[in-house]
Parts: sequence; structure tokens; C-alpha cells
Amino acid sequence: MTQSNQDKSNQAQSNQVGNSQDQMAANDTFNGKEIDNSEKVDNSEEGVIYLDADNTVNLSATLSPYYRPNEQTIVCGALDDKKVQALADAGVELVINLQPDTELDFDEAAAVQQAGMAYEHLPISGAEDLKQLKILAFDKLLRQYHGKKIAMHCGSGNRVGAAMTLRSGWLRGRKMDTAMKHGYDHGLTSLEEEAHNRLLVPR
Repeated sequence: MTQSNQDKSNQAQSNQVGNSQDQMAANDTFNGKEIDNSEKVDNSEEGVIYLDADNTVNLSATLSPYYRPNEQTIVCGALDDKKVQALADAGVELVINLQPDTELDFDEAAAVQQAGMAYEHLPISGAEDLKQLKILAFDKLLRQYHGKKIAMHCGSGNRVGAAMTLRSGWLRGRKMDTAMKHGYDHGLTSLEEEAHNRLLVPR
């Protein structure tokens, strides 16, 4: 791993749960909507928590790891019944699961749908699945549910972050640094070198 990428890996820790200077600005925008940061609570242990937007549910107390790139997007690790209910109580409308069936130890689809949320399953087992067809399918889901409050997860958020990095670089035409930062904000950790190297190769 290059020194530059190592520095960015260290930065990922400070980006976890969206604790960046940009997010603590007076006001943010998301999908053209201005977000009043008075709804945010900044806690040094838990980062940014959108209490009003989440119906006063403190998701960081239930989900671990927990990343919050913006008000409408939650990234976390593996779910269970308690975590599914917390997401539903917080007003999440869609859960996107990137874990393959072999990693699941409960009927996540049934639990999510019973809690009143939509469910999409797009298995990404690891680096070998970070291919254009998978990222195109991932992008299609995000466009299909554009404007909805979503929770995306894998085992740790790492695969979500990698998928977001490649989507940003391959499909949105973002520069390398911007695409990588987008990934860090969405949970990218150990797959950073893989994502970085894939962005170097024309799709």
C-alpha cells in the first residue's frame, strides 16, 4: 500500500460516522435539499447523530460500525432482529444487503419486510465481486430508490464503501481523491487498495 493510501486509511477513522468538517458546516445540502444542522448532535464518541430525522432513535448506540455520510444514508455492519427494528423505528425505507447468504444467520429479508421496509439483496463476497456488472446493478438500485432513506450494509461497511468508491469513479466520473473519499465516508477500509487499483484501470 502506498504512503498516500495509508494516510487516507488513517483518515477513514476520522470519517467514520460522518464526523467531518464539511458535515459540521452551518448548513448542508443533499439532493438539492438544505439540511439544517441544528438537527445534528455531535458526540466525540458517536459522531453525527440525526436525532430529529431518525425519530429520536440513536442509531449509533445500536449499529456498529456505523457510518453516516448524510441524513438519508446509513452504512453499517451485519444486522440482526434488534438492529432491523431500530432502522425501521428511525424511518428507514430501504435496506440494501451486500452480504451473501452464507454470511447470514437469520432471515433478514423477512425481518426487514415485516418491519415495513423494502429489501434488496446484492451479494458482494469480496474483492472478486467488485466488477463493473455488480457496480452497475448497485447503481441501478440507488437510482431506483433515489430520495428514499436507505441503510446499506455488509459485514462491516467495507464492501459498501468499496462499491460506492467504484460507483463514484466509474459511473459518476469523479477524480480519484474524490471517489476514494466518498468510499471512506461510506465505510471503506481494508478494500481501499483494491478499489484504488480498479479505478486506475479503464472500465
